[in-house]
Amino acid sequence: MNTAIAILILAAFSARLNDSIRRSATMMVVVLAAGGLLAGCDRPMSSGEKGAAVGAAAGTGIGLVTGGSFGQVVGAGLIGGAVGYLGGSAVGK
Repeated sequence: MNTAIAILILAAFSARLNDSIRRSATMMVVVLAAGGLLAGCDRPMSSGEKGAAVGAAAGTGIGLVTGGSFGQVVGAGLIGGAVGYLGGSAVGK
């Protein structure tokens, strides 16, 4: 998960991105950091939960870097989270 957050931070502050994408990327980093802090207080994450978090972060990061609209970025995050959860659950079993 730390790698995905690092990718989003790099994307947020890249000189090649325009202001609206940089602002969106910064907001995603803040939301992911808050989610990580809140989820970290509950219990250790299962393999499925770890996969969902990494998949959602990767999908969102890829959507932001490619310059997709807000709907496309959210959709990529949701799809990445679902695929990550399934993959993590399969690996955990």
